[in-house]
Amino acid sequence: MGSQGDKYQLALSKNKEWASRTASEKADLFPTLAKGQSPEILWLGCSDSRCPETTILDMEPGDVFVHRNIANIVHPTDLSINAVIDYAVDHLKVKHVVLCGHTSCGGVAAALGNTKLGLIDKWLIPLRTLRKDNIKLLESLPDKEAALKLVELNVQNGVKALKENHTILDAMGDRGLQVHGVIYDIAKGELHEVDIEEDEETSTIRQKAFKVSSAT
Repeated sequence: MGSQGDKYQLALSKNKEWASRTASEKADLFPTLAKGQSPEILWLGCSDSRCPETTILDMEPGDVFVHRNIANIVHPTDLSINAVIDYAVDHLKVKHVVLCGHTSCGGVAAALGNTKLGLIDKWLIPLRTLRKDNIKLLESLPDKEAALKLVELNVQNGVKALKENHTILDAMGDRGLQVHGVIYDIAKGELHEVDIEEDEETSTIRQKAFKVSSAT
């Protein structure tokens, strides 16, 4: 209990140091942020404490609009992620949506195991479905490679779900919004892009199935 309190007090102290140092080095930053935000990137990542997006991108407050959850899963019916997407895309007019997975992901490890964990089991259903659909491939790989492959599959599946979101789909067609998939290597501190290329037929079918318009 004491160590947790110490860490919290340290965080408050370091915040004051950071605020003072930043105000001195970048006098316009805080006054500019107080007037509003205009980020170009919507970052959808994992809640893991080792993956702080603004830090690993070497950016500043105001540069990245963020939503994070366990294992960076894109649930099409999740109100939280949909509210973030709507606001970021329709109102902030971000230019890029980035879905980021990472190595050593606890959610992926849980989905590859068979231990009952509680409420999180329901959240991880999309990951377990990916495991089921790719069971032969995953079981043919050493444990570490299987985990990395499921991280990759999860990002690819999430990008597919994002492109089926009508808000994103509209912005892709209307103003060239770009959707990206990346994996953060915790051991190296580096980002690597995931292959999300698709053929024209896939894009056309998605438009027919998921493009919606307001009723007249």
